[in-house]
Amino acid sequence: MSANPLVPSLSVVIPVYNEQDWIERSVGALLASAEAASWPIEVVVVDDGSTDATPVKLEELRERHGITVLSQVNSGRFEARSAGIAKSSGEWIALLDSRVIVGLGSLTFLREQLSGHPERAVWNGHIDVASENNPYAGFMAGLVKVPWRAYFANPRLTSYGIEEFDVYPKGTTFFCARRELLEGSITAFVSLFDDIRFASDDTRMLRWIAERERIWLAPEFNAVYNGRDSFKKFAQQAYFRGTTYVDSYIGSPGPARNALFGALAVGVAGLAFAAKKPKTTLAAGVLGAVAAGEVVKKCGATGPEAKAVSKLLPVFAGGFGAGVLRGLAMAVRARLRRR
Repeated sequence: MSANPLVPSLSVVIPVYNEQDWIERSVGALLASAEAASWPIEVVVVDDGSTDATPVKLEELRERHGITVLSQVNSGRFEARSAGIAKSSGEWIALLDSRVIVGLGSLTFLREQLSGHPERAVWNGHIDVASENNPYAGFMAGLVKVPWRAYFANPRLTSYGIEEFDVYPKGTTFFCARRELLEGSITAFVSLFDDIRFASDDTRMLRWIAERERIWLAPEFNAVYNGRDSFKKFAQQAYFRGTTYVDSYIGSPGPARNALFGALAVGVAGLAFAAKKPKTTLAAGVLGAVAAGEVVKKCGATGPEAKAVSKLLPVFAGGFGAGVLRGLAMAVRARLRRR
């Protein structure tokens, strides 16, 4: 950490689970960005019960760079981040996912902002998705262009509060805030589910923060996210995201919850119609997927991203819908138990 009182102290917390191929690259890019910024930072990596060679990679990184490494039984990202934040010492905390490559100039920009504008207490990273030759990552990158089109149509320095929360980019993939804000969001965190591993750790935390501080965005504070790269991982992610979406938005009025209810209604009607006219339903589904590709393209998605949306939308919709049903069942069970 910096001994210079004029330089904000920053700790970066990285939760990791079975990312032997990415953790070294992620930490390396982070440290390179810190070096370019002349900013001595603290790095805390929390191994959430990895079963591959991740622990070996982390030990090598600890010896080489002096990072702090914590290990815990698999408890989910929320618990891993909480442990990392508790161990860290910086007045500012950055959260970083293990498949993320921080831009070389990102920490230079952040340091200048924290020093020159300390009132800007929260920063959400501008995330570019490495979607070239990876249609699964391209799908996710294209899909978010629709709800977040107000920013992606014109990336620039801007901020948003709780009123605009649903329509601007958000997430803890690459995120920075004052320590007291993150600690407060963790203390206030309550999930609809009993099993915290399926909870919406980022959206619930960020909503709490956005009620108190505006969240800032800028293309200069950027990183590249490397998404899942196989059909199996893509389907698993769709299922998981459907579950966490319930925890994120079912209790929060707004566009995101309206979209959830609308999608459920369409899904139920589609199943009923498919039972009577399967061929017509299939044709309608194909046309709908093609139309979705055109919509995301108009919202700023690249050609490959739009193509990925058209091809993979039926798979994602099925997995996501199943995840939503799982999430609703988990929420009901938890509510009955708590009564």
